[in-house]
Amino acid sequence: MDTENAAAGEPAAGAGNSAAEGPAVEGPAAEGLTEAPAVAREVFGDRFDAAVRYTELLATAGVQRGLIGPREVPRLWDRHVLNCAVLAELLPPGSTLCDVGSGAGLPGIPVALARPDVSVTLLEPLLRRTTFLEEVVRELNLENVTVLRGRAEEMVGKLAVDVVTARAVAPLDRLAGWGLPLLRPHGQMLALKGDSAEQELADSRAGLTKLGAVEWSVISVGEGTLETSTRVIQVKAGESPGGVKAATRRAKAARAGRNANASRVGERGRGGRRRGR
Repeated sequence: MDTENAAAGEPAAGAGNSAAEGPAVEGPAAEGLTEAPAVAREVFGDRFDAAVRYTELLATAGVQRGLIGPREVPRLWDRHVLNCAVLAELLPPGSTLCDVGSGAGLPGIPVALARPDVSVTLLEPLLRRTTFLEEVVRELNLENVTVLRGRAEEMVGKLAVDVVTARAVAPLDRLAGWGLPLLRPHGQMLALKGDSAEQELADSRAGLTKLGAVEWSVISVGEGTLETSTRVIQVKAGESPGGVKAATRRAKAARAGRNANASRVGERGRGGRRRGR
């Protein structure tokens, strides 16, 4: 649930495996956090307690680390956790999923809790966020979840999944360029959107076709379960999801830019030392 501009703040790296042990940051009970609604038991089944704990971690450690705004705490269940979990309705049994720009784990962790048969990869470029995600996954014992530090374009050719999800990451045209190259043939991208869904889809049709998409629509999930259903742009890929070459070029350009910046910083540092002598 974070923007790509924010994600550009730290360099990407490989799989994030924090050496830290123990649970995510403990602290006082979160102010304003409501009790889990009755429907949460239906959505999460025998993982209900884990969903409660995840929501508590969002309301405490998530707020402390700047991943969740304090004003969101009273509506974490309805607007965030359950709003994301109902994506599970759209996932084929035993499928693989990549949550691009996962941030605090939305929608990836609620989906993983609701669907233990689905293998979920939380893809996030920022170290402080992947650290939080690793701690949450460890504490909740989510064996179907992997945390990976990196950007989507850097994972092309390394990661291929049945489903790509994203929430509040970027406009659809840019998101499709990152997400569709990660799909296996006939996979789908599910983008959680609000009132802008129809307009974004209308503006992106030409680009979706170029990326190998063959079908797209705005659908609602969670009807009959949530008071307000979740609006999702569903994009289905054909036999050959596209955008792979373009994503690879972007990844190479980004790496070249980071290397050039590192070289300039090193040169300034060496120059400073020479002057100091």
